[in-house]
Amino acid sequence: MTWDDLDARLDRRPGTVSAYLGRPDAPPTWTRTPDATHYAASTMKVAVLLALHRAAEAGTLDLDTPVPVVNDFTSARPDAPRFTCARPYDNDDAVWQRLGGRATPRWLADRMITRSGNLATNLIIERVGLPAVAEAWRLAGARHSVTGRGIEDAAAREAGITNLVTAADLAALLGGLAVGAHRPGPLASPAACTAMIDVLLDQRHRDDLAAGLPAGTRIAHKNGWVRGVRHSAGVVLPDDAPAYVIAVCTTTDPATAPDDLDACRLLAEVSATAWAARHDLTG
Repeated sequence: MTWDDLDARLDRRPGTVSAYLGRPDAPPTWTRTPDATHYAASTMKVAVLLALHRAAEAGTLDLDTPVPVVNDFTSARPDAPRFTCARPYDNDDAVWQRLGGRATPRWLADRMITRSGNLATNLIIERVGLPAVAEAWRLAGARHSVTGRGIEDAAAREAGITNLVTAADLAALLGGLAVGAHRPGPLASPAACTAMIDVLLDQRHRDDLAAGLPAGTRIAHKNGWVRGVRHSAGVVLPDDAPAYVIAVCTTTDPATAPDDLDACRLLAEVSATAWAARHDLTG
């Protein structure tokens, strides 16, 4: 399948499909509306992960010193009361089982990424602050992505404060971590970037991009989904070709959206097409 064939296939899908494919730290091989903004869902958790590691490197927190596990958070809307998460809405029960106890930020970060835990995410945001997450996006070179609020901050959402990503910005963030693992860069030290890539490699939700790859292929990635939204972005590490970064964001009308399984199949198809071209990517 050529890139034109793939574009024609994606043209027939309702809603907006954005994509970015290329080598890290190089111009892309193929893009599709890469700067279109989408509701972020859980993909914004990668920027939260980076903000956490930057805070650890700055000495403002210790990744291995336990912190209280609470369900009580500051709203991004200044005049709003504090808010809580709903346990049934979360993807990870393990953090809830520690409610009232303590957990290390390192463990919370693992649950935030590999299980896409929402309570874990808000606990980290509460520690590092939203400005630190904004700085993580900025350092990655993101042009349109923003993490304006924590998860389930209803007052902020009603005030129009939201979380947005683009395929290009997600690719820049993931690609920046991959490059930063091998040489000093603006995001974090090589050791910290390597640690973040290792967490992303342990991703347990593998129904989209990972599903389009041969079994055993390493991909350091994060996905996100709500009704009408399915995104995934990551760095693929083939044994027989240089690494490449891929990001795909899909948004459709929630009232008429195909089921999530259909969206996962679409992302897997894009991933399989990229894999077939892995030797020919520019950069």
